[in-house]
Amino acid sequence: MNIGVVGAGYVGLVTAVCLAEVGHNLKVVEVNAEKVEKLNNGECTIYEAGLTELLQNNIQAGRLNFTNHLTDMINDCEAIFLCVGTPPKEDGSADLSQIEAAVKEIVAQSNEGQYKLIVVKSTVPVGTADWLKEIVSSHATGRQVIEIASNPEFLREGVAVNDFMEPDRIILGVSSIEGKRLLEKLYEPFACPKIITDSNTAEVIKYAANSFLATKISFINMVSDLCEEVAADVSQVAEGMGYDKRIGPEFLKAGIGFGGSCFPKDLSAFLHVGQARGLNFGLLEQVISVNEERPARIQKKIESLVGPLKGKTIAFLGLAFKANTDDVRESPSAKLAALLKKEDVTIRATDPMASANFKAMYAPLAQSMDFFESAEETLKGSDCAVILTDWEHYKAIDWNKIKTIMNRAAVVDARNLYTEQNLRQLGYSYAGVGKELEKLEGVF
Repeated sequence: MNIGVVGAGYVGLVTAVCLAEVGHNLKVVEVNAEKVEKLNNGECTIYEAGLTELLQNNIQAGRLNFTNHLTDMINDCEAIFLCVGTPPKEDGSADLSQIEAAVKEIVAQSNEGQYKLIVVKSTVPVGTADWLKEIVSSHATGRQVIEIASNPEFLREGVAVNDFMEPDRIILGVSSIEGKRLLEKLYEPFACPKIITDSNTAEVIKYAANSFLATKISFINMVSDLCEEVAADVSQVAEGMGYDKRIGPEFLKAGIGFGGSCFPKDLSAFLHVGQARGLNFGLLEQVISVNEERPARIQKKIESLVGPLKGKTIAFLGLAFKANTDDVRESPSAKLAALLKKEDVTIRATDPMASANFKAMYAPLAQSMDFFESAEETLKGSDCAVILTDWEHYKAIDWNKIKTIMNRAAVVDARNLYTEQNLRQLGYSYAGVGKELEKLEGVF
């Protein structure tokens, strides 16, 4: 099938590459000319395991092409996926201006008498597809046949290729027999449950899924605070909960909280949707509140190990919001850095993939930080190491050797990457999340 994708960001790029991999022909529109040139040359513009190889293979096979011009693909494609941004407005609602602009241009450029399916893959509030249908109706001229469908994505950064190629389920919010037939044909290569529903239901499924996962994270972080007060171990609490099939172990890992491009904005948008209809969505307010408190709690853990922060040097291991990605949007590391800078702290930082993105996105803050290639360079002369992203190779750090180059042997493990027994045996002061706090009164 000939498929179009509008937007070569995270969702758009993964969608296009993976659909090409199963044999479809893809044309991708991206407004950033520099990004288009790189992608057509096989240079991946995001870090995602396995994506670069698939990108290059499908470009070489002639199934994947990138362009700056929407008109290059409108009438050549049977379906057009909208994968543009829906950033939050000041009130928390989703900004749908990019989707609106794309739909209007597709309508204006579509041939008369030709069926066209516009598939919304961007995360949007309930009612968006119905609103877009009204836009199509009011802007169509002649005999254009344009349908709107909803097909939300459920991709986890770091394993997005696997999630797309081996999905848990595919949600198809579509209202016509023709649209259903087309999408079923498109997704025929994927062996998973395919839920056919209306667009409103599909839109709610996406927001509800992300909000529920975020709720699990904030819940276990709330429990971790209690564990610290009563000398319990949150890792074992989560394990004990996770064996319950009704709960499951996923997203029960205590830490510095969630970030990234999805959970924060989707929670805000879903909260706005509920409140706009006069509903009590206070649960989501608490989920957001617990998450916003996490960086300040990590700051207190640092203080508990090194004393007053003024003049101290703190080493950040990790800047991406999670491992296996270079995404720093809503990064907890940035929030913690902003807090520490108010205390006149020197910050030395490293990340194997995300340093450049961090410097670009948080430019004023980053200018006051020092960046290094390796963990060893970053830890040199520091008063405390803070583990902020659970990169696997951080587990291989030789902490016995590192102790000799640090000003103070102290580690705040905001991801519970290590066991406190091992580091304390090496002579470190250690603070994890949801573990019994080390008592250091009178040390400073």
